[in-house]
Amino acid sequence: MRIGTILIIIVLALLLFGAKRLPDLARSLGKSARILKAETKALKDETVAAAKEGAADPIEAPRVIKSAPGQTARVEDRG
Repeated sequence: MRIGTILIIIVLALLLFGAKRLPDLARSLGKSARILKAETKALKDETVAAAKEGAADPIEAPRVIKSAPGQTARVEDRG
């Protein structure tokens, strides 16, 4: 992005939200990003731990295949 584009976005944000609300919005955006990062890391760690323990397959949810609008058919593995 060019500097001019970034400046236009900043000016529009100031006009839309006002100078008082921008710090709160940035703070909540930062918190959300940290939470997402932590949850992603935890999920990755769980996957690595399960692989090290020798878990063959993760638990799979039943598959639902839509054949027509409003109609569903369950496919179950019987192997």
